[in-house]
Amino acid sequence: MKVLFFFSLFIVLYTYIGYGILLFILLKIKRLFKGEVHMQGFEEADLPNVTFVVAAYNEEDWIEDKIKNCLEFDYPKDRIEFLFVTDGSSDDTPQRVEDFPFEDGVNWSLYHSDERKGKIAAVERIMEFVDTPITIYTDANTFVNKMAIRKIVSHYANPKVGAVAGEKRVSMEAEDSANSAGEGFYWKYESTLKRWDSELYSVVGAAGELFSLRTNLYQAVPKDTVIEDFFMTLKIAMQGYVVRYEDGAYAVESASASVGEELKRKIRISAGGLQAISRLTPLLNFFKYGILSFQYISHRVLRWTLTPLALIVLLLSNIPLALSGSMFFVLTMIGQIVFYLAAIVGYLLEKQKLKFKIFFIPYYFCVMNYSVYMGFFRFIKGSQSVVWEKAKRLETEKPVVK
Repeated sequence: MKVLFFFSLFIVLYTYIGYGILLFILLKIKRLFKGEVHMQGFEEADLPNVTFVVAAYNEEDWIEDKIKNCLEFDYPKDRIEFLFVTDGSSDDTPQRVEDFPFEDGVNWSLYHSDERKGKIAAVERIMEFVDTPITIYTDANTFVNKMAIRKIVSHYANPKVGAVAGEKRVSMEAEDSANSAGEGFYWKYESTLKRWDSELYSVVGAAGELFSLRTNLYQAVPKDTVIEDFFMTLKIAMQGYVVRYEDGAYAVESASASVGEELKRKIRISAGGLQAISRLTPLLNFFKYGILSFQYISHRVLRWTLTPLALIVLLLSNIPLALSGSMFFVLTMIGQIVFYLAAIVGYLLEKQKLKFKIFFIPYYFCVMNYSVYMGFFRFIKGSQSVVWEKAKRLETEKPVVK
């Protein structure tokens, strides 16, 4: 029982705390021997052409603001081509793109199909029309900062860089809600890990809100791929390229309207993560992929496999050990009980719309791990469609990009 307890405790602590500490230490050692790495970008005259792909499904309330946001980029306008993909949209989204008063000199195209097959099918359909060396992808319900393209493109001056992931930020205008507090905290922590991953060697998977790749490295992925951004960028890393993280390029989106709405998204991501793990089994080979395998297992695989199970084993194994009278196990039992009670209080407070953020983070943590179990059942049943209904967002003003 003690072996089960301590093994589970190690897995949980390593996944959520230990890996970050280890990354920090490894980076300190790397900087000690190699010093600070200074990125060499492009000269202004050598800035490459880019294609900026906006995927939109029934975003008539957002699409015009998204277009305005795109037109504010600090990048030579004659070197950007905007592709708006609105497959399956049954509202006025395609027409609003068509009718938007683009200025002369703006290179844009609208690709619409009445049939809805999911984002990956839409992306694959339009990639044959992309003839720029760099392709950048974003979602219609996010707003991207003005310097994003410059920041992303600068990394491609290094021929070893195959993809660049931007940063996802959650608008904290309603930060007192359970989901805003939990989701915002999670993405700040996640962004730190990605930044350190990138500096150590490579990011292990990008988020679809904002990421890019060398167009010639694009590979079509299976049509049923759920989290195509993650899968696509890891396949590039497996070819020997690195995926960089650029926190100076960020996409801001509103938090989900509730934890329940966020749960829909988390279950889908968990199902997609397990699907990706099943298809990327060669990446578990340390002897072939070395540090990339270490980062992939530590940052991704454990979260979607052993760690949620370890949380249950940790609690169940602690009960008989605490009953044996050992003060250490009594204290760890009390700590677990207090944590889960705080999560329950967070759940009740959300229902009553009361604002005590200290309880929202343990609640969000439990929801995240619960979503892995739900995602697992969807994965083994093959019931997670690539086409899904997006989570409702908070009904606040559209997020402001600073």
